[in-house]
Amino acid sequence: MTTKVRFGNQHPTQSVILPYHESMYQKAVDIYEKTGNEFYAWQSEMLEHIMAVDQDGLWAHQKFGYSIPRRNGKTEVIYAVEMWALEKGLNILHTAHRISTSHSSFEKLKKYLEKSGYVEGDDFNSIKAKGQERLELYATGGVIQFRTRTSSGGLGEGFDILIIDEAQEYTTEQESALKYTVTDSDNPMTIMCGTPPTPVSSGTVFASYRESTLFGNSKYSGWAEWSVEKMTDIHDVDAWYQSNPSLGYHLTERKIEAELGDDKLDHNVQRLGYWPKYNQKSAISERDWRQLLVKAMPVFKGKLFVGIKYGNDNTNVAVSIAVRTLSGKIFIETIDCQSVRNGNHWIIRFLKEADVSKIAIDGAAGQKMLDDDMRDSKIKGAVLPTVKEVIKANSLWENGIYQRTICHAGQPSLTKVVTNSDKRNIGTNGGFGYRSQFDDMDISLMDSAMLAHWACTEFKPKAKQKVRY
Repeated sequence: MTTKVRFGNQHPTQSVILPYHESMYQKAVDIYEKTGNEFYAWQSEMLEHIMAVDQDGLWAHQKFGYSIPRRNGKTEVIYAVEMWALEKGLNILHTAHRISTSHSSFEKLKKYLEKSGYVEGDDFNSIKAKGQERLELYATGGVIQFRTRTSSGGLGEGFDILIIDEAQEYTTEQESALKYTVTDSDNPMTIMCGTPPTPVSSGTVFASYRESTLFGNSKYSGWAEWSVEKMTDIHDVDAWYQSNPSLGYHLTERKIEAELGDDKLDHNVQRLGYWPKYNQKSAISERDWRQLLVKAMPVFKGKLFVGIKYGNDNTNVAVSIAVRTLSGKIFIETIDCQSVRNGNHWIIRFLKEADVSKIAIDGAAGQKMLDDDMRDSKIKGAVLPTVKEVIKANSLWENGIYQRTICHAGQPSLTKVVTNSDKRNIGTNGGFGYRSQFDDMDISLMDSAMLAHWACTEFKPKAKQKVRY
């Protein structure tokens, strides 16, 4: 009886791929496979997206980044692009963080050229000096240079394709020196590949690019990753297969078992593709939030607007209020956050006693039940926002903070959640929401305040009709 072989997830767990006309990838696959190697399905799909072009023949993704756990063969995709580019007569710069990595890539590509039938001296030449390696294909004039990255390396040189290997170590100083090297090309492309940063990683560009692209803030940019969303048990075999597309091919369960140790964070980052929070600032900084703090309670104007959010894990429900002030700002305050096991009685009691205009309720776990309870209690003004409206509410919240149209009294619980938050993408068109950076902080606290702010912004009081005689 034969045992069925299990293979890793062949599609990214998270990606941003722009629409495109066609892809040049098949020619690159054919060139690569002359070496005797074969592409896995995930590598072929990745290459198809990277080498996608629009109707004008320009790269659909002028920049493309991808993150994948170690030993899955991420650089093989790069080698296919580079072999294709050499045969097209293009100039390529391949950079890495370490000399050993850069030299290893040079040796690998040289070996692949030879396995494809090219002869050194007759068909191509090579310069083997470590840190300054170079390959040139005589027939086309295509050249690839291999460099380690510095804060000044690459200045004054021009290339068609820029490769950033070990991208988790890519610093802003290095980016300043390298990003202009492809500007003069008629059709430039930059490819970044690596793993999520570790506690000792020096680079910030890769993480920033990832966040910007996932939230639709980068033009002509693509992204793909294999990852787990949160810290995961290192013995979770299903998580291994979710995050490692080459598992079942050259990567085996036995090899991963041999890696297991006491460092759970390192295993999550290196083997499961987890993006940790230690190198990411809160989406809303403490400084920005404290600038909205009032020294004395403002004069309120009009009725209250209430935001109610049931947490995604169906554990808690939070209630906040928003009210306009005489100065034209919107004052925010949280009423309470309680376990859903306590029922809705405390919410109903508050709504009955308060002078309320509108009540925005979100969260599939309890939204409908609370709406029914409010009807039974003859409480009017309920609004159940759509996904589109929730996305807008998040944008209004962000704008209100940065434009300082929001104010608050400095509640410690709300401040703690707001200043330890991270963005999460909603939908595929650049919409975003928020999530907590820490498991012991409930983001529904901020979400309820955000909903109250949205209701206060969207549902303006009707102007009283004036009758003149």
